[in-house]
Amino acid sequence: MKSTELGLSAMYRILKKSGAERVSDESADELRRVIEDIAGQIAKNAIDMSNHAGRKTVKAEDIKLASKQFFKN
Repeated sequence: MKSTELGLSAMYRILKKSGAERVSDESADELRRVIEDIAGQIAKNAIDMSNHAGRKTVKAEDIKLASKQFFKN
């Protein structure tokens, strides 16, 4: 079993708050996997941006820029 950073109960809450009447264990687990994959990609891109700017510290602006590809305007 792979170690995860995000709690499964948070996935149930997100799905419920989004309007799901019932949530299967598999759907909550899959949402967690997808969110962690996306978060990892955003983190890597943000780190690259901070390094390119000559900084060791990742700032909120790096995260915002790195996450833009995942959101539609």
